[in-house]
Amino acid sequence: MNNIYNEGGIDIPRYSIDEFVKNTGQKDLGQGKFELERDRMLEVNLDGRIWMKMGAMVAYLGDVKFTREGVLEHGLGKLVKKAVTGEGVTLTKAEGAGKVYLADSGKKISIINLDNEAIYVNGNDLLAFEESIKWDIKMMKKVAGMMAGGLFNVKLEGTGMIAITTHYDPLTLRVTPDRPVFTDPNATVAWSENLVPDIKTDISLKTLVGRSSGESLQMAFKGDGFVVIQPYEEIPYVTPTA
Repeated sequence: MNNIYNEGGIDIPRYSIDEFVKNTGQKDLGQGKFELERDRMLEVNLDGRIWMKMGAMVAYLGDVKFTREGVLEHGLGKLVKKAVTGEGVTLTKAEGAGKVYLADSGKKISIINLDNEAIYVNGNDLLAFEESIKWDIKMMKKVAGMMAGGLFNVKLEGTGMIAITTHYDPLTLRVTPDRPVFTDPNATVAWSENLVPDIKTDISLKTLVGRSSGESLQMAFKGDGFVVIQPYEEIPYVTPTA
């Protein structure tokens, strides 16, 4: 590092080209098929096929082919659900051998290794998953008429790695029979398989601030499990119709 200059009271390092390349270069971390190259950049060591959120690829090396999911790729049932929910997850499959780098609007990435387990993930926050993982779209019917685009989530189950994204650092809250957890739907990222969230409406807040407020419309988690939230209210993306 050649020198440090000060901007607004913050010391900022200046690198030579060689130092910059060395400090920002790709590193093999040996973490498996999915590894965090940076906290906002996922490296996929591809040897076969994975599914990822459309538009998430930022670079790749090797012999890799990208194909958007076909209309009936996952069966008629999922096609109907996608049409009804207008959900924002359109998948792309990456096939071949090489390294693929994924990111989503600078959001932080977390890798979860499922071992014959299942988890629900908000559709906006799903980045990628291995081919061995089964998935299905779930729609919360009670909230469909209350929020723009409704509220959908994806159930992922099986054995393999999945990658989810959050705005800033995620926080996981424990749910117990004697301590339910209530969350803003737009800040809710994921929850455990055994929890079935219900919708709670705060009438007094709805009267004051309107239905669009996360405080007036809440997800209620009761039972035994966990729920993951983020310090950000993410407005659901609705796929535009042709």
